[in-house]
Order: sequence, then C-alpha cells, then structure tokens
Amino acid sequence: MTILVTGAAGFIGFHTAQALLDRGEQVVGVDNLNPYYDVALKQGRLDRLTGRDAFRFAKVDLADREAVAGLFAEHADVESIVHLAAQPGVRYSLENPFAYVEANVTGHLTILEEARKCADLRHLVYASSSSVYGDSAALPFSTADRADRPVSLYAASKRMDELMSHAYAHLYGLPSTGLRFFTVYGPWGRPDMAVYSFAEAILEGSPIRVFNQGTLQRDFTYVDDIVAGILGAIGHVPKASDGAAPHRIYNLGNNRPETVSRLVAVLEDAIGKPAIIRHEPMQAGDVTATCADIEDSRRDLGFNPSTSLEQGIQRFVDWLRDYQGT
Repeated sequence: MTILVTGAAGFIGFHTAQALLDRGEQVVGVDNLNPYYDVALKQGRLDRLTGRDAFRFAKVDLADREAVAGLFAEHADVESIVHLAAQPGVRYSLENPFAYVEANVTGHLTILEEARKCADLRHLVYASSSSVYGDSAALPFSTADRADRPVSLYAASKRMDELMSHAYAHLYGLPSTGLRFFTVYGPWGRPDMAVYSFAEAILEGSPIRVFNQGTLQRDFTYVDDIVAGILGAIGHVPKASDGAAPHRIYNLGNNRPETVSRLVAVLEDAIGKPAIIRHEPMQAGDVTATCADIEDSRRDLGFNPSTSLEQGIQRFVDWLRDYQGT
C-alpha cells in the first residue's frame, strides 16, 4: 500500500512514517520544513527516513494549492493519507494567528480537495487535538462533548479541520477519521513542549517556567502508543450508515492525567538533577486539565496505551542525552 504522510519531518509524522516503513508500506513523505522550531531537528528526523528504499520525500507547503495538486498528480497510487502537518503551539497562535489559518485551515482544505479526487483513496486519517475541548470541567473528555468553546486560535483551527472533514465526507463520501491527540512526548519530540524544554533546562542548570503552581494536569501520552493508534485508525475505514457521513473522531490519550509538578519530579529522577523552578501565573490559552475518554478508541482501533510516565520519560531523556552528545 502507498501511504502519503504529511508532516513527515515533524515529531509524530516521523515516527508514523518509520512505523509504516517497518511494516512494509510504501511511504510518500511531505513537509515544508518551516522554521517554527529548529530545522536541524526536523532534518535529523528526515535523514533517518530518506535512506530507506520505500520512502519518497517531497518538500511542499500544503497551503500552495498548485504544488499540492502537482504532488497528487505525481503520486496517483496513494491509497491512504495520514495528514499530520500543522502549525502547532497554543501560545504561538497568540503571536502569529495567520500562520494557523494558512497551515491548519487552508492546508487542510487543500488536502481534502485533492483527496476527494483520488480514485484509489480508501481513507483519510488526520490529526486533531485535545485543545478542541477548551477548558471543559467535564473529565474525561469525550468525543460526544460539543467541543464548541475553544480558548485558543490553535484549538479553533483544529476544530475547523474536523468540521470541514465532516462536510467533505457528507458531500463526497470521503472516508475520514480525525484523531484528537493528547500531549504527545517521546524521542525526537518538539522543543517547544514542556517535556523537552524542561529536560533541556534541567540538564543545563537553567530555570524552568512552571505555571499555576504546577497544578495543571495533562494526559501525557508516549509517542509509540500514539503511533499504534494511528496505524489502527488507518485500517478501520468508517462507513456511511443511517444517514451519517463516513467520518469518525477518536481520542488518543493515556487516560491517566498527571500534574506538571509530577512531570518535573519524574524528569528530575530520570536526569539525576533537581530543577530550578520559576513559578508564573497561568497563561492565556492554557487549560487546567486534559484527560481522554478512550473507550471508543479501544473498541474500534485496538488502542491500548501501555507506557507509563516513568518509562516514557526515561526513554526520552536517554535519547536527548544521545542527541545532544551529553
């Protein structure tokens, strides 16, 4: 099977492409290598993929409709799409909102337009986010929740992706599955996320910024568990039934929220150094807690997250030390 993976030089996209290659798939990787964070890290991921015979790479900006049309014309044999490319980051959406509309809304729409024209396409799987739930007090978050009160533009852009996907599934019968990821971490992770930035600061002896006294809770989910959920989703193609469009949404989370204070403690143990903590107020766009209801994901996708925070953090710290040569 030929599978197109967007965001292939990104954190989750890289791991997904690796897993697909490992199971014998042909993978077309797409990325624009934008400089939101260190491009050398993205290139390092990409270097591990480009040496493999079954991997082909195209540097394409998904907001460029002409370039994306050319990409699909060149790879007309694509049977599944795993659309993971996006402009991430809640706080950065306050600084550069237009980047989120271009990458997450226009880019997603461009994929939908090309996907509906693909004669052999069986399934579009795309990344959404736990951010769509806003600062809901109802835990765990369920896909049955309305998710219509986003507290950041990033969240709003990901919810827009879900709504557009449903419309295309309804209008064109495009089988689509949205996956709401919950705070993914692990080797080759994003430097702007807490696990990476905290670990780096502790190793350097620099202070870390901890918001709201460390009481914020996140459903930290190890990347290998997330990738297993993505692979499960690829093979579970939704069908139209009882007037419903062939579009489904699932949560992929650990179903075990931890406080940021506990995250810091686990990092300290794994690194063997105490953190220097600088307490700051809760930031705009943040939410107090996230927790995924994953019963539907377990049933339909075989999703079964099994990596504890201690195991995942130790693997991440080992990778980071190796990557930085420390």
